[in-house]
Amino acid sequence: MFACFFQSVICIWSVAGAGGEMVVEEGGPGPSKPACDRCSRQREKKDKQQDKQQDKQQACEGFTIRAMMKNSVEVNEESPMEGEFLQMVSFSESVDFPCNDVHQVRGPPPAGSAKQRPAKRTAFRKFYDRGDFPIAVEHGHVGNKIAWKAEIENLDYHYFLPLFFDGLRETEFPYEFFARQGVHDMLEHGGNKILPVVPQLIIPIKDALNLRNRQILCTTLKVLQHLVVSAEMVGEALVPYYRQILPVLSIFKNMNDDMSQGLLSLILMGCSVNLGDGIEYSQQKRENVGVLIQETLELFERYGGEHAYINIKYMIPTYWSCI
Repeated sequence: MFACFFQSVICIWSVAGAGGEMVVEEGGPGPSKPACDRCSRQREKKDKQQDKQQDKQQACEGFTIRAMMKNSVEVNEESPMEGEFLQMVSFSESVDFPCNDVHQVRGPPPAGSAKQRPAKRTAFRKFYDRGDFPIAVEHGHVGNKIAWKAEIENLDYHYFLPLFFDGLRETEFPYEFFARQGVHDMLEHGGNKILPVVPQLIIPIKDALNLRNRQILCTTLKVLQHLVVSAEMVGEALVPYYRQILPVLSIFKNMNDDMSQGLLSLILMGCSVNLGDGIEYSQQKRENVGVLIQETLELFERYGGEHAYINIKYMIPTYWSCI
């Protein structure tokens, strides 16, 4: 009796507090909760979720619009880093450019890999001006030659040959003439003295190639071809230094002259070549950089031993074996 009376009192109290509505919750014998509180909580959750979705949509729309504005030429960029990042995002498919407005996308700046570098003062010029070299100019009917004041075979190759290789960076007369002709004369008469000096020649060769000067490139490539065939084992001694020599050659390997490329394509097609008033001298003077690089790589492979092709292929993947 007492328990039934207590339950009836609790039910009356819950009905009065809920505004006249009795709510019976399933799953528990405890007191019931009003329906209005439950509905209000569910509405609050739904409102919060809707607000979050709207904020995300607004943020995405604002970001894409801002990226389009930053990517156009007419709008100034506030910061360079932010502008570059927004340019990358603008390439995505989510950005739809309007049909009527014309937006021009800025491309990346040129890398400058083939750009000519400034030349510094060489040690060869310093020693020549000081009169340390036993050389003089011999003027002849065909061309100039070097008049050596001492026997070339008796010269100290560890001292003179690296200095003459350092003069390959010169482009002015008489420094360029003495350095180029002096290297060829010493390689022609050097014999067994050349091989021990090869490690000292790598830095001058690398410095000359890194200038990216077409004239210096042609001169250095001709010297490299002469160096490989000048004595035995010289080609194999150059294999460990391919990582210092070949990077610049990989840049200019396919950069032939425009006229030479046109001639080559026409000859391969079996067509007759007619240049009109133009004359092609690069083959006669051997000043085509791409052809010289191909000849140099083939000599490296022939005289470099069994490991030469693997090392060349590692540095220049587009090179194919000539053997």
